Amino acid sequence: MTHPLDSLDIYVWEASSAIAQRVESLLAGTEAVVVRADGLTEAPATAVSRSAVAVVSVTAVNGQHGRPHAHEWLTGRGLPLIWVAAHARETAAGYFPPEYTNILPPDFSGAELRALLSRVAGAVEADERRRAKATPFIAESDCMRELLREATAFADCQASVMVYGETGVGKERVARLLHDGNALYGRGPFVAVNCGAIPEGLFESHFFGHAKGAFTGAAGLHKGYFEQANGGTLFLDEIGDLPPYQQVKLLRVLEQSTVTRLGSTAEVRVDFRLVAATNRDLRSLVDAGTFRADLYYRLAVVELTVPNLEDRGAADKVAIFRALLGELAGAAAEDVPGWLLQRVGAARYPGNVRELRNVAERLAIVRRQFDGWDETRVLRVLSRLDGGPSADAPPALSERDTQERERVMAALQANQWRRQDTAAHLGISRKVLWEKMRKLRIESTDADEERNTDTGVFF
Repeated sequence: MTHPLDSLDIYVWEASSAIAQRVESLLAGTEAVVVRADGLTEAPATAVSRSAVAVVSVTAVNGQHGRPHAHEWLTGRGLPLIWVAAHARETAAGYFPPEYTNILPPDFSGAELRALLSRVAGAVEADERRRAKATPFIAESDCMRELLREATAFADCQASVMVYGETGVGKERVARLLHDGNALYGRGPFVAVNCGAIPEGLFESHFFGHAKGAFTGAAGLHKGYFEQANGGTLFLDEIGDLPPYQQVKLLRVLEQSTVTRLGSTAEVRVDFRLVAATNRDLRSLVDAGTFRADLYYRLAVVELTVPNLEDRGAADKVAIFRALLGELAGAAAEDVPGWLLQRVGAARYPGNVRELRNVAERLAIVRRQFDGWDETRVLRVLSRLDGGPSADAPPALSERDTQERERVMAALQANQWRRQDTAAHLGISRKVLWEKMRKLRIESTDADEERNTDTGVFF
């Protein structure tokens, strides 16, 4: 029987206490995953596919220690926080910042923990449903209307679907439309996985799951993505980034409809609809021998292509912008000046809807902070969009390279840009680090070079 907490990842920031072990013990009998969050600078790959994520913190809620810097990746993703505090909110309301609404006492019981986690998980799922309904597809352009007609027509079939499109066009939203419109699998879970974010060597654990004691740190049974999606839809984003040996294992699951968890010999039957997406040309990868032809044919029974913003045109850009402002700033349509809409519609967005959302967020902040559309500041935000990238600009990094660049930059900054220490931190040689920096366009300042003279290596 499925437990309401089975879908939770619970990240515990605990300093020197043993709270993580205690939480894990109190949640015995569920398949919730408890992870020590101390020292993390970004959410692990497991966080991208679970239906809800909660965080327990035993850091004091008042004073300068109330918001540790490592929580930035939590709050940045909008993840709910649960705080362990020495005082009850009812007796010391002024002790708590207003956003700290989920509080546990230091001697919390298993019942108290489970009740609060269930409430948090329910709130997250309700918010996701609300946001999904509040932001319908916008399709003023013929090409987008045609895509939605095709997606709606193919939603209620059981065939696998391959969704093509540039980064940021909304491929996952199309996958959710396919899921919601399916009479059979739409009643089950929607599990989204970014294939490019799976750590090297952890593919089997993430996709197939593991039995208790399968490896060091496997304190309990864990269902992998295939089992989590059972009865629903498994969405594999950036499928073109899967290396060949992982492609073989995915193909075997699709052919046999069974999985075997690490550390177990028992086969578990799975039944899900697969929707995959990529910003790459899979046919070219097949011709080049880097993507298996047999897997391609299993995935691409139905093929859909999401148009980019340039193909959709100014009308879609403006309509999306209006909707985003309404969502982010409560700005009514008549409140947006015509000159601003004209600039938004004429600008280019290489990052597509994702970039347009970023622009809308920045402008919503300007509107809120200056109580209106301050033209000077608005134009400053929009100026970088004019004409798009220059003709001689280098091509944009892929989404996978962008993620890798962020990872390397974080390691460099954590090690004060010392190359030797950074390479050791990443588990690679200095030469490989140099090659990565060159490929990912990470440049050093003169001060950085001076700090690295002891290594005898300059970049």
